[in-house]
Amino acid sequence: MIGKRVLLPLAAAGAGYAAFVRPRIKRWGATRDEAAAVYPGDSVIPEADSQSTMATTLPAPPEAVWPWLVQMGCDRAGWYSWDRLDNGGRPSAGRIVPEWQDLAAGDRVDSAPSGATYFTVAELDPPRTLVLRSDLEIPTGRPFDPGRPYPRAYTQGVWGFHLTPLRDGRTRLVVRTRGYGRPRPADWIAGFLLGEPAHLIMQLRQFRNLARRVGRARARAEAPPVHRAGPEAERAEPRPAGRTGPAGAEPV
Repeated sequence: MIGKRVLLPLAAAGAGYAAFVRPRIKRWGATRDEAAAVYPGDSVIPEADSQSTMATTLPAPPEAVWPWLVQMGCDRAGWYSWDRLDNGGRPSAGRIVPEWQDLAAGDRVDSAPSGATYFTVAELDPPRTLVLRSDLEIPTGRPFDPGRPYPRAYTQGVWGFHLTPLRDGRTRLVVRTRGYGRPRPADWIAGFLLGEPAHLIMQLRQFRNLARRVGRARARAEAPPVHRAGPEAERAEPRPAGRTGPAGAEPV
């Protein structure tokens, strides 16, 4: 049997994590006002019993950020996070791809490289709001239709991206997640031990890579044209941006 010498430190560590670390994880980078705000898509799962709000500032206006978000997906540009974990090792796109800019409410976006699981676009308001929804049966991980009778064990979630323009031409990006699942004890334990820490790791990586891509695109757009003349011009001609693969892939 496990003695008190083991149980008491574990209980103390768990209590400390729940009281001090977990609240910070669930509100990473967001102000108190941002965390308390109500966003489009919050009502998609009205009975949600878990929620997180994370935020960052990106170096371009919403109109320049939006094309990067709307092309996300395993069957599209990737997720700009840890590609080996969420994109089958395929590098996320390093450029805006025109053929991936058409997205509408109700569309499906693959969440796994196999295409076996997917997000559904729940709300879309360019260039301000993109809300993705997931409904999965447990333990199979198969998607289910929320308009039909629910399975006995399941998990539901929304992943919302909310863009606000700042006066200096940048964008405040707030990411809101909400979830609900049954049976409640199993869903809570899975979220507490795995879901919340994993979301923090993946979301912060996505923030970083979005900032890099958006910043580079803005720098290229604002750079003055370079005029060259003579025979050296041909030798110095730069390669067109985005020639890193068939879809402009870029290692992250």
